[in-house]
Amino acid sequence: MMSARTGLGSVTRRVAFAPVIGRNSIALRTVIPKRGVQIQSLSPSASEEILNAQRLKRPSSPHFTIYQPQLTWLSSIANRATGGALSALLYGFSLAYLIAPGTFDSAHIIEFVAGLPDYVKYTGKVILAAPFTFHFWNGLRHLSWDMGKFLSLTGAYRAGYAVLGATAVSTVALVLM
Repeated sequence: MMSARTGLGSVTRRVAFAPVIGRNSIALRTVIPKRGVQIQSLSPSASEEILNAQRLKRPSSPHFTIYQPQLTWLSSIANRATGGALSALLYGFSLAYLIAPGTFDSAHIIEFVAGLPDYVKYTGKVILAAPFTFHFWNGLRHLSWDMGKFLSLTGAYRAGYAVLGATAVSTVALVLM
């Protein structure tokens, strides 16, 4: 059985814990060579030119446009977009109700929607239902990942296609209500 020694070695302990007065600081200065650092003042435009030259030499990270679209990153982007859009809609309506409660109350909204043609109503339902259902089902997909399910590549794709199918079915169901 091998044992690992931990701690400082005897030489390291001797040097580390020796009194400072006993050390020969002049001898150390002659042994360790000095590095000269030159400092010069630059004008802001000159320092900006140097910085821009350094930036040109940096490699740029690959952008998503060079990759073939994949279900995993497309669904991630769509989940963020639908979450942001639904949040903006909720907060926008809430603020509008606070600013003008007489205009944005339920009675006025029902009256307004009842006067719209059917194709506008169905289009509006699709525009609201599709992001809502996608965000809902994709949220369940993320919760399953948090529980350790569908973490393999095939599992992630199966869950992604299941989310798309469930989104389509539930969007149609909500629109036809």
